[in-house]
Amino acid sequence: MGKIIAIGGGEMGRPREDGSGYYPVENTAIDSEILRLTNTQNPTLLFLPTASSDSKSYYQLVEKHFTKLGFSSVTPLYLSDDSLEKEDIEKIILSHDAIYVGGGNTLRMMTVWRKKGVDKILRRAYQKGIVLSGISAGSICWFTCGNSDSRKFTNGSDKLIKVTGLGLIDALHCPHYDAEPRRQADLKKMMGKTPGVAIALDNCAALEVVDGAYRVITSKPTAKARKVYWKNGVYIIEDIVASASFTDIRELTKK
Repeated sequence: MGKIIAIGGGEMGRPREDGSGYYPVENTAIDSEILRLTNTQNPTLLFLPTASSDSKSYYQLVEKHFTKLGFSSVTPLYLSDDSLEKEDIEKIILSHDAIYVGGGNTLRMMTVWRKKGVDKILRRAYQKGIVLSGISAGSICWFTCGNSDSRKFTNGSDKLIKVTGLGLIDALHCPHYDAEPRRQADLKKMMGKTPGVAIALDNCAALEVVDGAYRVITSKPTAKARKVYWKNGVYIIEDIVASASFTDIRELTKK
């Protein structure tokens, strides 16, 4: 049925804004699982930086990090390149062992993907068994929808919005649950208008889904995952314990 690693957040060694050095690399343990799931020697990784407007500096960070982990190559797919036909995009996506989607503007990313047919191609990649992964916007995309800060990229608004994803995981997703506390209150309100459950991930926590079964993995002992939903007028928050074993995903996505 496919392989997904959705990461709630975390740093990858980018320069600090004040020029005082670099942020740490936080998700090595999780990202190593992306490599393992390819189950192949010399695996190749495709990086989709659509949400960051095809940032070249972001690609450089991703390339350095994942080649150090053991990927034989890390290739970017810049969808801003209008010379690429849909057939070219499809060939590129389906020829890699794993795909990593970067963070940024989720709404913009999903709009571009649908315009260029990338949403349908990624569903084919899922069926083919290519490992699908990503962080923040790159984790929201695999769910039915997500709690997104996309408006800050267009008008600086702090308003969080619900953005529709690919629906490969039947739940709403909230990344950065611990690092951005305003999401916690907003998620409570958002779920009041959303059927089903939400999966809220701290930075350095990830939901791993393999062939219809899931587990939570972390790269920091304090990182947590939570299942949240409304039931009989009560807002319920349940911790999802990190585990070495997998459980049927249907147990996670039902109230």
